[in-house]
Amino acid sequence: MLNTVITGSGHFLPEKVVKNDYFLGYDFFDESGKRIEKPIEETIKKFQEITEIEERRYVNEHMFTSDISVIAAEKAIEDAGIDKEELDYIIVANNYGDIDPVYRQVDSMPSIATRVKHKLNIKNNHCRPYEMLFGCPGWIEGLIMAHHLFMSGTAKKILVVGSDTLSRAVDPHDRTAMIFADGAGAVVLEARESDKKEGIITYNTICDSLEEMEYLTNNESLKSDYQGSKVNIKMRGRKVYEYALRKVPALVKRTIDNAELNIHNINKILLHQANAKMDHAMVQRLFKLYGLTEIPDDIAPMTIQKFGNSSVATIPTMYDLIAKNQLGNHRFHPGDHLVFGSVGAGMNINAIVYKIPEKQNPSLTG
Repeated sequence: MLNTVITGSGHFLPEKVVKNDYFLGYDFFDESGKRIEKPIEETIKKFQEITEIEERRYVNEHMFTSDISVIAAEKAIEDAGIDKEELDYIIVANNYGDIDPVYRQVDSMPSIATRVKHKLNIKNNHCRPYEMLFGCPGWIEGLIMAHHLFMSGTAKKILVVGSDTLSRAVDPHDRTAMIFADGAGAVVLEARESDKKEGIITYNTICDSLEEMEYLTNNESLKSDYQGSKVNIKMRGRKVYEYALRKVPALVKRTIDNAELNIHNINKILLHQANAKMDHAMVQRLFKLYGLTEIPDDIAPMTIQKFGNSSVATIPTMYDLIAKNQLGNHRFHPGDHLVFGSVGAGMNINAIVYKIPEKQNPSLTG
């Protein structure tokens, strides 16, 4: 039986820690373009209560999305113990390409995946770079794409990276600027023969692109005379929250059911994290769909409090931290069933049920 398994992982977290008091000097406006008169301290306090974000990471001015992608990729390749020249594909999920730190110009040609291949100095011209533009669910969709490539017999080893520098894509006059962060995570996937089903067991993806298209977009600053970038993240927070709670738990349950498992069989749920309140609510609704109100304390790890929302980098970063025993008491064990789930611009939602192989990479065996 041919399976898609993770054989190595890596991540990069920028050294620059940005605490909430960093925003004390900001001047926020509402959606009508009117300056918010409420004291900034009150705005920040309310923000932290809802999102639980205390701090986030920003890249320094000399680093780009492609740079941090390479750092995470190199770690994953080393962890997998493979020769980089053996890679058949490099799939890089991102949203904005490389962004100039001064002019905020978005640069994505050549693609970030191509730049990653170049910076890794891969000479194999049969290694194909693919860009995955899929909103925050991009890294998971990259795994799903890799799985299809394995099942079609066109690949044996694939690098999947999730990387973004969203600190350069925010409107400094929009309160949602406090949510976003920078980071990169990567895994090496391999097609492995086994007498049992493991690795990626089941997956699902949906896209609602009618009125939902307006929930997460790019637009000009809320401040009419802002002289910075005209390409800034715009998020209708309430709409995203309601959509996520309505759609994500149902999709995750369907994915678990398709694997012929129950929520009791799931050891970890790794969700994309844009807002802690939203993630807690999604997990609660998922368990409620199974008729349960009691939720294990350690089933859904959280990193948003310290890392913010790093988009496509959130889940692979979290996966690598747990795989390396670096996220509190969270651990993976051979035979564990994991759920990866995300929602983001598009609006796209996806989920994977992943079973850690019995014979696992040494990084998971401590």
